[in-house]
Amino acid sequence: MHSFLETLRGGQEQVSEPLAKHFDLIMAVKIRMKRVGAKNAPVFRIVVADGRSPRDGKFIEEIGTYQPLKKGDNFKLDLDRAKYWLGKGAQPSDTVASFIKKATKAAATTPEPAVAA
Repeated sequence: MHSFLETLRGGQEQVSEPLAKHFDLIMAVKIRMKRVGAKNAPVFRIVVADGRSPRDGKFIEEIGTYQPLKKGDNFKLDLDRAKYWLGKGAQPSDTVASFIKKATKAAATTPEPAVAA
């Protein structure tokens, strides 16, 4: 019996399993940026979206923002949600991957506030 992907490539046999079962393997969730700023004033939202949706289209969750014209700390990222989605198999874009790396490094160097007992 051919696998599902071999059938898609033109194999002769039909798949006996439901197709919906295999779409979980093919469909990709991406962590990427969505542009929301005006002309010559770029502002981006860092979103989790289906890989098939357009850049500024439908998304699953917003996890941060990026303001490229702002000096210094120009992005905010919910690191817990980013790690959650990465754990689920989401693929970050190159830029978002660098933001996650910077946020992880900043979180590691920032001391946790002590709880008074």
